[in-house]
Amino acid sequence: MKDTYKMKLFKKYSGYVLILIFLFVSCTKDFEEINTNPYGFTTASDGSLFNGIIQSLILTGNEQFYINNEILYKQTQQAALVKEAWGNFTLGTESMWSNYYRTMPSFRELEKRFGEMSPSGEVVNMKAMLKIVLAYKTFKLTDIFGDMPFSDAGYGFQDLEYLHPKFDSQESIYKSLLEDLKWCDENINDTATVEEPFSTFSAFDRLFNGDMLKWQKFANSMRLRYALRMSEKEPDLAGEIILDIVQNDRPVLRGYDFTSYIGESACLWPAQMGFKNGSLNWSFREHTNLRMGSNIWHQMSANDSTNGAGIFDPRAYIFFEGNNNNQWVPFPQIASPNTPPAGGIPYGSHRDNAGSFQIKGETCIYSPFNYFIVRDEDFMPIPLITGAEVHFILAEAYFRGIGLPQDQAQADIEYMNGINTSIEWWVDVADNSKLPTSGLAFIDMVNIPPDLGSNTVLNVFGSWNAGSDEERLAFIYTQRWLDAFRQPWEAYALTRRTGKTPREGDPIHHYRMPYPPSEVEFNTANWSDALSNQGGGDTPEYKLWWIPY
Repeated sequence: MKDTYKMKLFKKYSGYVLILIFLFVSCTKDFEEINTNPYGFTTASDGSLFNGIIQSLILTGNEQFYINNEILYKQTQQAALVKEAWGNFTLGTESMWSNYYRTMPSFRELEKRFGEMSPSGEVVNMKAMLKIVLAYKTFKLTDIFGDMPFSDAGYGFQDLEYLHPKFDSQESIYKSLLEDLKWCDENINDTATVEEPFSTFSAFDRLFNGDMLKWQKFANSMRLRYALRMSEKEPDLAGEIILDIVQNDRPVLRGYDFTSYIGESACLWPAQMGFKNGSLNWSFREHTNLRMGSNIWHQMSANDSTNGAGIFDPRAYIFFEGNNNNQWVPFPQIASPNTPPAGGIPYGSHRDNAGSFQIKGETCIYSPFNYFIVRDEDFMPIPLITGAEVHFILAEAYFRGIGLPQDQAQADIEYMNGINTSIEWWVDVADNSKLPTSGLAFIDMVNIPPDLGSNTVLNVFGSWNAGSDEERLAFIYTQRWLDAFRQPWEAYALTRRTGKTPREGDPIHHYRMPYPPSEVEFNTANWSDALSNQGGGDTPEYKLWWIPY
């Protein structure tokens, strides 16, 4: 019985190599006999392991369905959940948890291999790429759950002692990852990209194709994001990080350079990376219960005219669309018992063709998500972080004086650049969007009024329209929240940290997701210790370390 228990744990934390081969490694022709050392990494190339790690950044179907669509959009109020029909959120938490921990052995194996290589600029670059992806995945998971196994995780295939990995505090994880990202910024060498082993390894880099300057920008942009996130709990350290990046002009992702659009971002682009995001439409088509809510509608339209006459933000046409009668009708964010139910088939694949594109079902009486944003599995990106977000981060830092001298004028510049970037970036994405089976293009089916743009948004949300400093800050949060429309996990973090994103009804009282049942079962003692260290409960009411209020 004990051996069976250990074997279950071994499979969970060691990432049994056969599972890694089938789930993550795209090329199998170089593998030797699979019955040779089945618990080791003796045949997978460095590049193929890294390729599997990059692939693991793709959102799983269950994460999109049970976490994003059923929980996060409701909590952020970026959309309205018209009916709570899917209570089994553990399918989503299990998916996120297993995606991370099945990938950890690949991280640890590559760390081991790189440590054994002869020192060189090329090897340092490879180490940096690995650290940056690990930081992104770890930050995302800890911001959903809180404390988690990290420093001991992924070593089970090397030593059975680590089959029960201890939980690290979120505070220690944050500080460790931020130190790693600083190391990456200081050590990346964008000229050491020609010699082996980097030249072969970089061929497997589907994110930036071996462009080390982009990797450096990704690392520093994350440093800004997570320094600001912890700034209420660690103001001195957060300030040091932000000041270091700004004062020393460290490379970050930029949306605008003065008046010129750049539109930099770190994204997963399916067609460019060679995958189809097929679970995207599945998560909406089968879930069915998301519509445009009154909260986000009132940030993009000056009135409730159903013909869209009040819309001042062009992103409304990218994020949402009219109902079955082509009318703009939001679902009430706080519905009453008398609210007519939502229905229809707005996310059905029958809409791939021009002749049936407008058929959303007679009971589709509320505005759904735009079909292109939930159906395009080739050209609709999965954003990791964008230049627009960086501008909004810097706008807040300047406005509040976090690490930087308070500077209202510079805050306004960053804020306006954030709006300009967000709108141009989303319009570019929409202009290149196509449906997978018919090739039907967004620009052929959706007409964004040509008079809408950043100027019409600034006419409403320009800082000069704010009546107080509190409202000016709320404007920054509103625009960052809008820009993160397809990153509800980031909007969730912003809402929990500030409590000042647009909202109808009560303040948010949902702060984390409970740990998945498999962790409770297989790592019980460490799970129990983690709960005690975080306040004693495993429910959404328990706040993460960096939540200030």
